[in-house]
Amino acid sequence: MTTTAPIPLDLQHAAKEHLWMHFTRMGGYGDTEVPIIVRGDGCHLEDSNGRRYIDALAGLFSVNIGYSFGDEIGQAAHEQMRELPFYTNWSYAHPRAIELAAEVASLAPGDLNRVFFCSGGSEAVESAWKLARQYYSARGEKHVRGLVTPGARAGAQEPEVDHDAIVASALVPPRRYKAIARHIAYHGTTMGALSINGIPAIRAPFEPLLAEVRHVSNTNRYHRPPEETEAEFTEFLLAELEQAILAMGPETVCLVHMEPVQNAGGCFTPPAGYWQGVRELCTTYDILLSADEVITAFGRLGYWFGSERYDIRPDIVCCAKGLSSSYAAIGAVIATDAVMEPFLEDASMYSHGITFGGHPVMSAIALKNIEIMKRDRIVEGVREREGLFRAKLEQLLELPIVGDVRGTGFFYALELVKDKETKETFSDEECETLLRGFLSPALFERGLICRADDRGDPVIQISPPLVAGEAEFDEMVGILGDVLEEAGGRIAG
Repeated sequence: MTTTAPIPLDLQHAAKEHLWMHFTRMGGYGDTEVPIIVRGDGCHLEDSNGRRYIDALAGLFSVNIGYSFGDEIGQAAHEQMRELPFYTNWSYAHPRAIELAAEVASLAPGDLNRVFFCSGGSEAVESAWKLARQYYSARGEKHVRGLVTPGARAGAQEPEVDHDAIVASALVPPRRYKAIARHIAYHGTTMGALSINGIPAIRAPFEPLLAEVRHVSNTNRYHRPPEETEAEFTEFLLAELEQAILAMGPETVCLVHMEPVQNAGGCFTPPAGYWQGVRELCTTYDILLSADEVITAFGRLGYWFGSERYDIRPDIVCCAKGLSSSYAAIGAVIATDAVMEPFLEDASMYSHGITFGGHPVMSAIALKNIEIMKRDRIVEGVREREGLFRAKLEQLLELPIVGDVRGTGFFYALELVKDKETKETFSDEECETLLRGFLSPALFERGLICRADDRGDPVIQISPPLVAGEAEFDEMVGILGDVLEEAGGRIAG
């Protein structure tokens, strides 16, 4: 019998002909190779040409345990495949989803005890907003709209002339559907999540978007007035948030959605008292507080949840990425007992579902990931080494181009400036030349995978796997120092 061996696929040709990469300028690969990553171990990756790189971004802030657990996690996936390769969570349950929900609830702070699974971060944000919008109607709130009869605003006592309209309006409570987020914050790309997204360049191609969302200031202190105290900054932020709530109409706002530490713009940590004030405002105006922990959950900040580090006490948490260390596509919305309560009554139902939410194999992988993180003390290790990591990164402040180093845990950003004394930033054209024309290719050529980004002011984002230690810190900082020194020389020249 004659057999014909399959012809090996030309990966470069096939990538350029058939693969549509995410957030990628596809036209940029006309005369250059598509980077093809073929294997990984620890904090390092290798491409199809045999070149090694240190992954200083943990994939997309997500491969928390690094790349060396494929055998162990693969075995868990294999065993689940043999037992039950798939079943849905629509009116049914299966063991792995139940076990994972219980495990996540045990790790989440406070009474965040109910877990709704989805496939990733954008879906988690989308699901949280839908949950918040339906929560109030499920709760059956009976707020009476404060209608005013003609002339009443001026104090006049005019006869009621629209009796039927006023009575009808009083019987129908105003719907809560609006949301508040922060400027430059990234919350995903599906249409609902994109509406909450605070990055204009990502929103603009798809506008008009969904229901009203207002964006308030983020917690970036670097460009605030130098004489402003931390307490004054907190007071400004909270006053602005309350003004937004009042301007939108508190009875129409269902959600305040924010990250414990904001990613886009470069790792904005909160000032003292900020989260306690946000929680108080949400309680005062009866608005659900949602913590976007798609990045910050599962150890990135040295705690299982960033909400624990900052005592946020959210009503809802969105998570994904680190839930499985991205060995599987899985995300979740975690709700408090109070948010769940109205959905346990009579025929009430959260009218939302996703085919692959809580997929048995994905759940098995996430369970194994959490088991590994506990066994190897990965979360505790972040707290033990975060001071060393920060100290290594702060060495880069000696370079004239590095204006600020900010972040916490294993989640940092370097802000780049033209003038360190004045904190002058770069123009759009200069950012294009600096970040995409030089820094991104130069860092990659030297073997460092990170992110050079200008969705706010230009930053380099550094967020390695949580298994990184001093040797990896030195490798990252060494490459960054050489390339940024060269970049500074180009600017000065």
